[in-house]
Amino acid sequence: MVRNKLKLDKFYRKLMERENISHREALLIYEALHKEAVSLGIISSKNILDGLGIDLRIARAINGLT
Repeated sequence: MVRNKLKLDKFYRKLMERENISHREALLIYEALHKEAVSLGIISSKNILDGLGIDLRIARAINGLT
């Protein structure tokens, strides 16, 4: 649970500055992770958005946004 959003935002800004990867590199990483998840059978290209609504409701509840 996030207790200090400002501190978390500051952490993420510093992290992005240090990592400094291009959009293309980020996309390649995402595609590799997606391919790995499909090969492991965790997700399939057909059901990638299945359950997204449930996940969003859980995330909102956990973070107290409801």
